[in-house]
Amino acid sequence: MLKIGDFSKLSRISIRMLRHYDELGLLMPKTIDNFTGYRYYAEDQLPVASRIASLKDMGFGLSAIGEILKNYEDPQALSEFLTVKQAEVQADAEEARRRLLLLDTAIKRLRKDETAMTYNVTLKTLPERYVASVRKVIPSYDQEGMLWNIMMTETASLKLQPADNCYSLAIFHDEGYKENDVDVEIQGIVKGTYQNTENVVFKTMPAVEIASATYKGSYEQLTAVNHAVANWVNDNDYKFDGAMFCIYHVSPAQTQNPDEYVTEVCYPVKKK
Repeated sequence: MLKIGDFSKLSRISIRMLRHYDELGLLMPKTIDNFTGYRYYAEDQLPVASRIASLKDMGFGLSAIGEILKNYEDPQALSEFLTVKQAEVQADAEEARRRLLLLDTAIKRLRKDETAMTYNVTLKTLPERYVASVRKVIPSYDQEGMLWNIMMTETASLKLQPADNCYSLAIFHDEGYKENDVDVEIQGIVKGTYQNTENVVFKTMPAVEIASATYKGSYEQLTAVNHAVANWVNDNDYKFDGAMFCIYHVSPAQTQNPDEYVTEVCYPVKKK
């Protein structure tokens, strides 16, 4: 029999941790002296200690290790545990590689342009949503209010219920920037179902992965924000995959002060 100190040295597990394993029922002493309270371990428990240390090195938590030890002699069960953990570690490695790429491109961009982080670009998924939509060719971008007036007028009697995550957005369908006759679609997210009107169409929009940057202030910043998102897409091995759109978190509908506008510039993207 081995005293806890000797077992600690041989197993290379601290006394504190051995006591913790005892409390969890992972690795309990063979016997405890009733008079002194000393813990004694058997030599044949050293392989168990080694298994625990090995599984910890693989990234298993102690609760999972307890389950694995119950099935350690079953190769199939053990293989299943290891396969699941392998998939988790691979996913973590992919996420780590993605973060490293983001850091690398941000550092390179900053070295070229100290203002590059003025607009922070993030990658996320816009979930599926049910929207009220109006799409028309309007004289110019600053005439977008025409579309919102159409929506409000034609849906006034419908008593639309805003969705819990309600926001409004505008999609710019033209392939490039145009001076006039621009193809714009506005959308408001609603809940419930409604009949289409003359110009308002109700439809379900699919989830979409986007690169986006949110900024506060007037729409005069849009060009600079577009450049920031475009640079991010190029630097991070993505490509554009749909029409650009803006989400209006705070718009002229809420404030007349352009400095208080909050706009999110979004580009659908996918990996190259």
